[in-house]
Amino acid sequence: MATNFKSIPIIDVSPLIAKSDDAKIAEDAGVCEVVKQLDQACREAGFFYMKGHSIPDSLLKEVRDATRTFFDLPLEEKLKIKLSAGTGYRGYQEVGDNVTKGAPDMHEAIDCYRELKHGMYGDMGKPLVGPNLWPSNPQNYKIVMEQYIDLCTELSRKIMRGIALALSGSVTEMEGHIAGDPFWVMRLIGYPVVSEENCHDKPENGIGCGAHTDYGLLTLVNQDESITALQVRNHSGEWIWAPPIPGTFVCNIGDMLKILSNGLYESTLHRVVNKAPKYRVSAAYFYEPNYDATIEPLDVCVQRTDGSKKFGQAVYGKHLISKVTTNFRY
Repeated sequence: MATNFKSIPIIDVSPLIAKSDDAKIAEDAGVCEVVKQLDQACREAGFFYMKGHSIPDSLLKEVRDATRTFFDLPLEEKLKIKLSAGTGYRGYQEVGDNVTKGAPDMHEAIDCYRELKHGMYGDMGKPLVGPNLWPSNPQNYKIVMEQYIDLCTELSRKIMRGIALALSGSVTEMEGHIAGDPFWVMRLIGYPVVSEENCHDKPENGIGCGAHTDYGLLTLVNQDESITALQVRNHSGEWIWAPPIPGTFVCNIGDMLKILSNGLYESTLHRVVNKAPKYRVSAAYFYEPNYDATIEPLDVCVQRTDGSKKFGQAVYGKHLISKVTTNFRY
């Protein structure tokens, strides 16, 4: 369970990135230090800043800038890629279309998933079948985003190898749940300016995204460098700000890793409150297990707790669909 942390730790993961595929990864002193810091961060906060990740700052900025360009378009242009059940829940949502615990969120977004074809994963895969809907303006958006997603996927794989070591399990035991066919989700999000008057009348109108935990294994958030809006809740219920640090990702663990770790790691509640006098952009990449993976506590994590499994089994794809199909206003 999360502690009463007051700030989010910063971890330089460059030693892990450099050695992540070495046969003797667990013997490297630099990797061991990163693993120690990952373990502490995942235990105490469920969140950490990641620097030394090797994805160019220029690409992080290009992703945000291209996303901002799209959200600046007239609504009728954005609705050309409107999300619906018929699009496999892929595409654009207007402000207020996304719902958290029954309340509309004050953001607009483009949702993308690893593409599924007809017949993949049977009935469980049907709701998400289809191609991603990329806007034609800006013209290079699809190219930029697919490059970015590929790099985030590879980076996340390497970080998960460090987390596997942090849980005192073998890398291969953890990767048995995700290697070879990991799923991913991308949300490109825009948070409009919310007037003080509007917030005063209805405080919930100031919530860009309501309090929630993430569904999968690991989230990488590329947030606007000039606006502080992300909040993380500690054990006492206090909301801790996670201000942007240029060149870093804000990372957090999700529900599936909480289950795998038998509760040693926490998928911490977080929300977005944009009080800034300007529009905020964020790109959230979610690294997930295999779509059809059955997730349950790892034996090594059960042994490290009280010897009992604190969670039952969860099939990742079913968990995701149960969330996706209830997340939108219509």
